[in-house]
This record gives sequence, structure tokens and C-alpha cells, in this order.
Amino acid sequence: MLKFGRRLQQIGSSFLVSLPSEWIRKNELKKGSIIIIEVHSDNSLSLLSSDSIGEEPKQVAIAYSPLSVDSVVNQVYGAYLLGYDIIRIQGNEQIAFDHRDRIKNAMRKLAGLEIIEEDSGNIICQFLLDAGTLVVEKILKRMSTIISGMYKDTIDLLGKGGENNIKKSIISRDGEVDRQYFLLVRLMRSAILDQQLATKLNLSNIDILDYRIAANHLENAGDYIKDFTKTLPNIRSHELLNEIAQAGMLTVKMQEKSVAAFISNNRIESSEVIKFYYKFNQLMDLIKELSTHSNGLKESMPSISLLNSIYSMDKIARCWVDIADLVKPVYTN
Repeated sequence: MLKFGRRLQQIGSSFLVSLPSEWIRKNELKKGSIIIIEVHSDNSLSLLSSDSIGEEPKQVAIAYSPLSVDSVVNQVYGAYLLGYDIIRIQGNEQIAFDHRDRIKNAMRKLAGLEIIEEDSGNIICQFLLDAGTLVVEKILKRMSTIISGMYKDTIDLLGKGGENNIKKSIISRDGEVDRQYFLLVRLMRSAILDQQLATKLNLSNIDILDYRIAANHLENAGDYIKDFTKTLPNIRSHELLNEIAQAGMLTVKMQEKSVAAFISNNRIESSEVIKFYYKFNQLMDLIKELSTHSNGLKESMPSISLLNSIYSMDKIARCWVDIADLVKPVYTN
């Protein structure tokens, strides 16, 4: 048995290792060939060429036109979500620098997608993750963790004035939420079309649908938090800030319980989210009352800005109620 030593390399978010040229030649592989990686129970790996097991990578070609670069970007997103392994951007002319930059920025938003070949008129990218080894629950938890951090930091900003750098940091994190969301949607759509993949992921058809809906609620929450952060009022009333902070922490608890209840299918935990939402609404009513009688807002800041913030907080809280509602009821005979 031959042994080869290779140094692990990192490109973007992916880790790569070169393969022995002798093995490449023997299996008649070339640039762009798909290698299947099997992970065994003892944590060892086996490498197989896709030809040896009869699997062909799904490929799609997207025609580049300088008059419709927006369409090209949309098609890249669409091809990724449809589960294509190799996406080729092909042009009959040179791809303009600003268009190339837009296309590549779009690809960076898609987890696991890496550019493997590029010249003046073409960009070829490949999905390098093995869908069968991904864990759906971890992707959902990762989205939830990022969103929770965004929300806590936004609540902390209330009353601190124009902390623009912190605002930018919070808003930028929504991009990572979107990356995880696109990855999960791709995985769910692929599982619908591939029963073998669905079995590997231990997902029934209803599970696939529910995870897709839950991910959508999480993605919406990220967008709501981003909008909330952009329009934060500067509140000086300590009483008002205290009530809003309490409502914010209650919302964080709703999020933690709803996501955990959904993943573990715990109906008792999900019912707690509804109770928390009732308390949240009571706090919102108190905050509205305090804002009517308080001079806590700057004179230049109309009270409508606080009402908009209350509305944003309620939309975020509703996302956790909707996820809790996805938990399957427990039937008894």
C-alpha cells in the first residue's frame, strides 16, 4: 500500500488537499472531475471518482451578456438553490470588470461555492461541500446564534446615540445569515429530489417542508433586526430603556425556546413561547404608555420613531411564535 503526505491548504472557507498524480492518471481524472469522499465510522476517509460509482455532477451554463448582468446574478442564485454542482458563466466577449466583480460577490454569498477556473470570458465555480455530511440542525442553530447576537447588540445600542460602527457591524452580520439560509434551502430542495440524500439527513417530506419554513422565519428575523438597527431612536428615559431591555431579553428567550423546541420537536417547550409572547405584549403596551408621557426622546426625534421600533420588535417576536407553531402536536390515544 502506497502512502502520500500532503499539507492541508485553505481557500476561502474550504480546506483543500492535493491528490497524488499517479492516482489521478490511473482514474483518468482531469480538472473539474468530481471526487466522492466517504466518511467512515472510525473517522477515516475513502476517495472515489464519480465515474467509478456512476454519478455525474449537475452542471449548468449561464450565458453572460453585458446588457443583463442582473439576470446572470439571479441565475447564479437560482442554479445554486436548485442543487447544481458546477456553474459556468460563459461569454462570447470579455466580462467587464465591474460585472465580474458583481458576479463574484454574489458567489461569495453562497456557502460552499468556490471559483475553480476563470479567464477573460468565463467564470467556473463548483460546490465543494458534500451535502450528505451536512447537519441541518447545525445550520439552523448557526443562523439562530448569529441572529441572537445581532438582536442583543441592537437592544444594547438604544440610548447610546449614534454608534455607527457598531450599527454597521450588526447590519453586516445579516450577510452570514443569508449565506446559511441559502445553504439550507439548497439542501432542502436537493433532499426533495433525492430520496437517498433525504434518508442520509434523516428527514421526511414534512420535515423538509418545516425546515424550509423555519429557515425562512429566521431569515426574515435577520432582515427585521437589520431594519430595526438602521432606524434606532436615541432614548434617554431610563425607565423606558429598562422596559425595552426587558422586552428584548424576553424576545431572546422566545427565540432560544422556539428554535430548541422545533429541533427537538418538544411541544411543551413550544407552548412556553406563546406564554412569553403574551408577557411581551404586556410590556409593549406599557412601553407605548410610557412613551406617551415621557420626554425621553430627543426633541428632534418624533415619537413615531419609537412606535416604529416597537413595531419592529413585535415582527421579530412573531417570527419565534411562528417557528414554535411548527412543532408537531403530540397525539395520545
